[in-house]
Amino acid sequence: MISIEDVSLHFGGLKAVDGTSFDIKKGSITGLIGPNGAGKTTLFNLVAGVFPPSVGSVILDGEDVTGLEPHRLFAKGLLRTFQIAHEFSSLSVRENLMMVPGGQSGETLINTWFHRARVAKEEEAILHKADEVIDFLNLFHLADEPAGNLSGGQKKLLELGRTMMVDAKVVLLDEVGAGVNRTLLNDIGDAIIRLNKERGYTFCMIEHDIDFISRLCNPVVVMAEGKVLTQGTAEEVKSNEDVIEAYLGRGLKNKVGAIS
Repeated sequence: MISIEDVSLHFGGLKAVDGTSFDIKKGSITGLIGPNGAGKTTLFNLVAGVFPPSVGSVILDGEDVTGLEPHRLFAKGLLRTFQIAHEFSSLSVRENLMMVPGGQSGETLINTWFHRARVAKEEEAILHKADEVIDFLNLFHLADEPAGNLSGGQKKLLELGRTMMVDAKVVLLDEVGAGVNRTLLNDIGDAIIRLNKERGYTFCMIEHDIDFISRLCNPVVVMAEGKVLTQGTAEEVKSNEDVIEAYLGRGLKNKVGAIS
């Protein structure tokens, strides 16, 4: 679904991402892990169009999308979530979902004056879709709650729900489990697995919780110092000595047999 080909991003003399290449296969849940400062979120920003790469290419479903702006990638089905949820805090959960689809007729003033029936019909369909998403995520008890009142984990579920309001090809999840209690983390994991298996979503997710990664992801790609260190199954990367060293340093390399 996505091929990242020898991508680099330099900020002056700092190589935030340095010649990174790997594929995100269609229908997979690919994990992206690594110590802080490894370049994971910067790589997501490159793929999602926040920054153009200094060199290299990003291929989405066979099309070169290198450097395309985020809204153009959104229209092509590439969506992302953020470490810190970006909800409209004063709008309800349902209204946050209804904001997502682009090009709505009601966004044009002339349509609200002269094509009210068309606007109303479209909004009814979007409302129905939003309620389907709310039901899928078991958030009906919060449907009319202002999104700003939600817990951190509930906001992450809402962000996941927003990706369901359009026909996503691939979703980049940036630390979807950060700051989330274990119960809600399990709910988020269940939703990701269902979206993957039942609706064919392709995911790539940055995460520090290795148990969460092990449950959901295959393959797992490990980054360190802006480069891909290794990739494989969760068990393979957890027992890889180079991965252990990247996380824990040389002094602890011989004392720890696996990341836990």
